[in-house]
Amino acid sequence: MRFASDTGGTFTDLIVEDDNGNLSMYKAATTPDDPVKGVLEALSHAAKDRDIELADLLAAGSMLIHGTTHALNAILTGNTAKTAFLTTQGHPDILVLREAGRLEPFNFHVPYPAPYIPRSLTFEIPERIDSAGGVLHKLDEKAVVSTITKLKKLNVEAVSICLLWSIANPAHELRIGALLEKHLPGIPYTLSHKLNPALREYRRASSAAIDASLKPLMTRYLGSLTDRLAAAGFRGRTLVLTSQGGMVDAHELAEWPIHAINSGPSMAPIAGRYYADLDSKLPNAIIADTGGTTYDVSLVRRGRIPKTRETWIGQPYRGHMTGCPSIDIKSVGAGGGSIARVDEGDILLVGPQSAGAVPGPVCYGTGGTEPTLTDACVVLGYLDPKFFLGGAMRLDVKAAKQAIKAKVAKPLGLSVMQAAASTVGVATENMVQAISEITVNQGIDPADAALVGGGGGAGLNSVFIARRLGCPQLVIPETGAGLSAAGATMSDLSNDFPAMFFTTSADWDEKGVNAVLRDLDSQCRAFQKGPGKGAKSHKIEFTVEARYASQVWEIDLPLRNLRFSGKSDLAKLVKDFHAAHEEIFAIRDEDSVVEFVGWMASVNCSFGRKKAGRLKHKAAEDAVVGRRKAYFDGHGSIDTAILSLHSLKTGKTYHGPAIIESPFTTIVIDPKAEFKLAKSGSVVITP
Repeated sequence: MRFASDTGGTFTDLIVEDDNGNLSMYKAATTPDDPVKGVLEALSHAAKDRDIELADLLAAGSMLIHGTTHALNAILTGNTAKTAFLTTQGHPDILVLREAGRLEPFNFHVPYPAPYIPRSLTFEIPERIDSAGGVLHKLDEKAVVSTITKLKKLNVEAVSICLLWSIANPAHELRIGALLEKHLPGIPYTLSHKLNPALREYRRASSAAIDASLKPLMTRYLGSLTDRLAAAGFRGRTLVLTSQGGMVDAHELAEWPIHAINSGPSMAPIAGRYYADLDSKLPNAIIADTGGTTYDVSLVRRGRIPKTRETWIGQPYRGHMTGCPSIDIKSVGAGGGSIARVDEGDILLVGPQSAGAVPGPVCYGTGGTEPTLTDACVVLGYLDPKFFLGGAMRLDVKAAKQAIKAKVAKPLGLSVMQAAASTVGVATENMVQAISEITVNQGIDPADAALVGGGGGAGLNSVFIARRLGCPQLVIPETGAGLSAAGATMSDLSNDFPAMFFTTSADWDEKGVNAVLRDLDSQCRAFQKGPGKGAKSHKIEFTVEARYASQVWEIDLPLRNLRFSGKSDLAKLVKDFHAAHEEIFAIRDEDSVVEFVGWMASVNCSFGRKKAGRLKHKAAEDAVVGRRKAYFDGHGSIDTAILSLHSLKTGKTYHGPAIIESPFTTIVIDPKAEFKLAKSGSVVITP
C-alpha cells in the first residue's frame, strides 16, 4: 500500500493505492500553522473509511509521497531563516543588481526591489578565481574566520556562499565550508557550485541564498513529518516531491530544500500527461490545476513536459529567481478562495487576494466575510450546499448571497445573479490569460491542445475556459480533484546531476564532452544502486543547454546519444538544436555557430505501476439524481439535471445543461457543451 498526499493552501489531498492498484481519495482542511496535522487528518479519514485504526493503516503502508508548498509559503511570508551571504570581495551587489528586465518600462513609481538577503548580512571575502579556474588571489582564511565571528555575534541561522567562478574551481568555496563547520558548527550552509553550477552569477547566488534560508525550516518540517508519521505507526519510506517532477527521500530534500518550492504543483502535469495520452488524440495538452488560492498552468508538448530555470518567486524581475531546473508552471492568484471586490474605478477584480483555508469563503461559515469565487458558484446554483465534499461540509447559501450583494452587486448596480456570473467571468478571464502566456509564448496554439482540468474547483468554469481558448477538448480526470496527489502515485524517484562545460559546434571538444557525460552517467548509476535500489525500472536521460553564438539565453535540448563519436553525431545534435529553436521561436539560423554550455543527466527510478489504478466508488442506480436551477450567462436560470459522475454510461454522449457531481468535485456543463464518460473514468467534454 502506498500513500500520496498534497498539501495545498486550502485542502490537503490524499490518495491511497492498495496492493491491487485500486485508488481511493480523501480530503482534509489544511492547517497553515501545522501542515502535518492536515496530512494525519486525511490519513485518519482513510482509516475510518476502512473501519480500521490509523496505526493499522499506516503499518500496511510501504511508502508515503508528500507534496508541500511549505517552502514557498515561508518565502512569500518572510518566515525563512536569518541568512548571511558571502561573496567575492568587490562584488557585494550580485543579489541587488539581479538580472535585467522590467514589467512596466515606463512606470517609474515602482520601487527597486530589495535583495533576497540584505546588504547588512552580505560579507565580502578576499579571494579571486578567474574564468579558467586559475587562482588570482588566494583565499584570506583569517578574514574568513573574522567574518564567521561576526556571523556568530549576529545570531545568523544559515549561510550562503557564492564566489566568482567557483564553477571553474570550487577550492575556495569548499574551504569556506570547512571553516564554517569548524568555527560555526551546527549552522547550515549552501555552496553555490554544488547546488547550481550555472554560468550566471545572479542565478547561482540567488539559488544559494534561497536554499540556505530554507534549510532550518525544512529540516524541522520534514523531521516533524517523518517523526509524527512514525509515532502514528508508519514504518515505510517517506518521500517528498520536487519541483522537477520527481521525488526524493525526505532527509535528502532537507539538504537541498530549494527543490521543494514547487513540490506539489509539479505533479499536476505528470498526471495530466497520463490522462491526456489516454483520453485525447491531440498533440499537446494544457494542464490547469485549480486550487483554493492559485491557478497553476503547465504544458505537455508532444509528450514532453517543458522545464525552465526562469522560475521567479513573486513577479518576474521584482521577485527572486530560483535558478534551478523546475517544471515550467505559470501561477496566478485565481482559485476557489479568490476574493471578489470592486475598486475605486468601479472595476470588478477577482484575486489575487484569497480567503484561503482561514477564514475561507463566506459560505463555509468559518469566519470569512469577503465574497469569493466559491461563493459565486454557490449563488449560481453550481454547488449543492448539502453535498459539498460529499456532504462533509454544509454551505451557507444565504450568507454567500448577502456577501455578493453587498460587496459586488450593489456597487456595480447588478442583480445578485449577474454579480455572481460576472465574478465567475472575471476569474475565467484571469485563468485564460495565464494559459495564453504559457502556450502562445512557447509556440503552442490552444486550438491544437486538450485542456486537462485538475483541482477540486476545476469543473466549475473549465468549460468556459476551454471555449474561450478555442480548445477542442476538455478532460476532467476522475482523480482530477486531487490531480497533484494522483501525479505523485505516478512519479518516479529521481535526481538531476548538472555540469558546466563550454564548447561549440565550430570548436567541438568531443573528448571533453564525453568525459563530462561519463561522470554524469556514473553519478546516475550510483543513484540507481543507492536510493533507487529495488525499483521496477530505471531510466537515464541527458540534456544540454544550447544557444546560437551571441545569444544570451539557452534552450534545453535532449541528447540522442550517451556518447559522441565523430562528426555525424555532432551534426545530428546541431540539427536537433535548429529544429527545437524553430519550434519555440519560429526561426532557425543554420549559418550560426551553436554553443553548448551546461549538461544535465536525469535519472528516474520507477517504484509504481505503469498503469494508474481506478478510484473505488459506489454508483447510483440512475445517472440523474436530481434537478435544480442553475444560472448561465446569456441563458438565465435554467432547470438543470444533476448527474452522478460514477453512474454515467461509458461512451454515451450527453448534452448540457448539466451538473455532474462526485464527493470531491462538481463539473458544470453549460447548454452549448456535450460530454461523455471515457473508459479511464475521465469526463471528456466538447465545449
